[in-house]
Amino acid sequence: MSEQRGPILLKRRLGRRLRELREEARLTLAEAAARLEFSPSKLSRMEKGLQLVTVHELRSMMDLYDGFDPDLLDLARKAREKGWWRVYGLDDKGYVAIEADACTVRDVQLVYIPGLLQTEDYARAIFAGSWQRRSEDVIDKWVSVRMIRQRRLVDPAGGLELAAIVDEASLRKPIGGREVMSAQLEHMVELAGLPNITVQVLPTRIGLHSGMAGAFTVLSFPDDEDPDLVYLDYPGGSVHIEKDVEVSACRLVFDNLRSKALTPGESASLVERVAREL
Repeated sequence: MSEQRGPILLKRRLGRRLRELREEARLTLAEAAARLEFSPSKLSRMEKGLQLVTVHELRSMMDLYDGFDPDLLDLARKAREKGWWRVYGLDDKGYVAIEADACTVRDVQLVYIPGLLQTEDYARAIFAGSWQRRSEDVIDKWVSVRMIRQRRLVDPAGGLELAAIVDEASLRKPIGGREVMSAQLEHMVELAGLPNITVQVLPTRIGLHSGMAGAFTVLSFPDDEDPDLVYLDYPGGSVHIEKDVEVSACRLVFDNLRSKALTPGESASLVERVAREL
């Protein structure tokens, strides 16, 4: 499944190393940016792994910091490689690249069935009904990318675990019509039977809960040097949260919701019952 790996972790690792080199050189961000003829915001984005670094820029930074490292040059080259999803020409707000590097996805969804659990018809109905007008060709591409992402869940070599929390209300929205929704719910129950997938439903009866602030996704990575990241999506863009205190808060909310949700077995029974009632 090498096609699934992305450059996000490489950019984050490169950025952390560049920050370490700058700090070892006893230069502030503003001082280093001025001497490199970068804006402080550009250098900051590089150190956070949010902006690509060219080999020429990297050489200039290592010269300034007096810290030549040939491994960093290889890292910079690999970080510029395009992921498999780029051939589709879609603006995924950076999520697919992050998920491609993750080993665990903790997903809280209040309105839709999580993307990794969606059927092709359900996903198509969502993309077609979006506030953004999309051509059939573009919708086909979005659906294709979503289906490819799901391969890591069902392939033993995929290396991806999913823990999903969904609101009961999302089970009862007849997105795409009765047949599409019924097939979607049956598909979700089937996938929930896999050892690397856990699905729990937040029942309506619990009322107010800590997840009502909005959907979010916590992603964890194989290497301990790569800290967890939180992804938030909104109509105008997305936010990648990396600050430890903020990521920890999201993990706590996820754990709290998990404790209030139905067990996986109870959740599967509820989903099956809703499917029969459609």
